[in-house]
This record gives sequence, structure tokens and C-alpha cells, in this order.
Amino acid sequence: MERFVSTYAMRLDSKGRMSIPAPFRALIARDGLEHVYCHPALDLPALQAGGARLMAGIDSLIERYPPYSEAREELAAALYGSIETLRLDPEGRVVLSEGLKTHAQIRDEAVLVGLGDGFRIWEPSRFRVHLAEATAKVRALKRQIGSQGATRDNRADGA
Repeated sequence: MERFVSTYAMRLDSKGRMSIPAPFRALIARDGLEHVYCHPALDLPALQAGGARLMAGIDSLIERYPPYSEAREELAAALYGSIETLRLDPEGRVVLSEGLKTHAQIRDEAVLVGLGDGFRIWEPSRFRVHLAEATAKVRALKRQIGSQGATRDNRADGA
């Protein structure tokens, strides 16, 4: 199964259009779509985007809550209510609305980052900060997992 992977730097043209990378467009086309779903990330200054798998993930998340529950209604409003359908033009470009650009603080450049089932769109300097923080957390987790393995190995050896 194909995934959204890699990172692409893109410029917005004078009309505010941004190219979607060809590998990302191919995944969108496999879904039979001529558009990208996009919404402000709930907890980051970035945009969440993708195709059918992104929508399936949102559907699955919302369906975890009982029908008519307050949590389900709020989640549905926050996600479905903020999704924009960005139509791909013949050259594979989309136009980000002013609301989306404002949320992510995107002006004339953006970074598209694959996340498997979808991708995020970031303002480049904000992405660099986010990536540095994420990398530090992953390194700390790796050290923690490594030390837990060493502790288990020592117990198994009778130490």
C-alpha cells in the first residue's frame, strides 16, 4: 500500500497557487479524486491534507463516540466543519484559502511533509522548529527504549 512520504519545499506563485508533488497527486488520483481535503491541524500551526484515507481516519475517530454525544458533535464540527476541498488544476496546483494560510502562517513558501495516510503543509521556518523538537523527542525515546531493553537483558542474565 502506498503512503505519503518525503518532504517537499514549494513556492506559491503570484496567484497563490501551490503545486502538489507528483507522488502525492498519484495517491490522490488512486482514490479517484481531483481534489485534496485540507483543514487546519487541531494542535499545530500547520495544515492537515490528504485524500480518502485522511477522510477515513477522521470518520473512524468520530465514530468512536456515541451518536449525538457532545464529544462527537464537537469533534465533527471541528474537523468536518473546517475541511476545505482544494481542487487540483490541470498542472497539479491548488489554491490555499486565506483562512488556511493564516492558520499555518504561510506566505509565499510551504513545506509538504508526508505522514503516511496524509500530509501536513507547514510554513518552512515553523516546520524546521517542529522537526528539531520531534527529532529530540524521538532520540530520547530511543535512549529510553534502549535502556529498558538493557535492564531486561540484565535481569534475564541474573544480574
